[in-house]
Amino acid sequence: MPLIEISNITKDYKEGRGNFDVSLSIEKGEVFGFVGTNGAGKTTLIRQMMGFLKPDSGNIKIGGLDAWNDAAEIKKRIGYIPGEIAFPDAPTGTEFLRRQAELLGLTDMSYADYITKKLQLDPTANLKRMSKGMKQKTAIVAAFMADSEILIMDEPTTGLDPLMRAEFVDILNDEKKKGKTMFMSSHMFEEVEDTCDKVALIKDGKIIAVKSTLEIKHNQDKVYKLEFASVDEYLRFTGESFDFAEQREAQNQVLVNIHDTEIDRFLSVLKGYKIKFITEIKYSLEKYFKTFY
Repeated sequence: MPLIEISNITKDYKEGRGNFDVSLSIEKGEVFGFVGTNGAGKTTLIRQMMGFLKPDSGNIKIGGLDAWNDAAEIKKRIGYIPGEIAFPDAPTGTEFLRRQAELLGLTDMSYADYITKKLQLDPTANLKRMSKGMKQKTAIVAAFMADSEILIMDEPTTGLDPLMRAEFVDILNDEKKKGKTMFMSSHMFEEVEDTCDKVALIKDGKIIAVKSTLEIKHNQDKVYKLEFASVDEYLRFTGESFDFAEQREAQNQVLVNIHDTEIDRFLSVLKGYKIKFITEIKYSLEKYFKTFY
């Protein structure tokens, strides 16, 4: 039985906004990415998972408990990073984290200290005067410090610079090794590709694709870029029976589509040519999902 089961969820805000018959399954220990443009319905679904919104129809089960009816119990098991951070009234980040620890019954703050140092956060700063990035780091520490078995994150790297995003990905990969179950929405395709086992694309409130990241990375349809030593070599090669994605005569370059079953023939043909360079243009999660737009 999946640890998180989202079944036929609809939350209709009218005018095409909300979620519409959304179904997803997240297994124990799986890192699940959730991508889509702004307004696609990512945050609406996450708020229903957290029990903040009641769906119009359908249900969400987390660890066998109902996300709406058993919301209080579920929250004890989940580390949560909201999409919009609004801290309660606390003078400093340190005081806020202390209060959160009390609510969670947490006495050992060693993991919180580790995440704080990893993200280069100064929690002694005034909570209300923190920059967006500092607030985001504080929310990350609050979500991770109890070492919860489930992590639900809504755009967790918003406001972080590239260096801190890389540190956050390291933290996620450490959590993954512990067997944590994670559900993360993001518009950063690269961080999803680097951390998630499976990814769902939501568009206009509907799930339009669910794909294994490993399957995307090891796509059988590949694209190679070649540059030839002369225009004569280039012209001769363009007469070969390959599927050319692009031809750039001014640079003596071609982009050629090659299926894995054609690799041997492709390499055999290239032996008869003088080539300046050849490189594979990697297929990415972003390219895959852009085909749906």
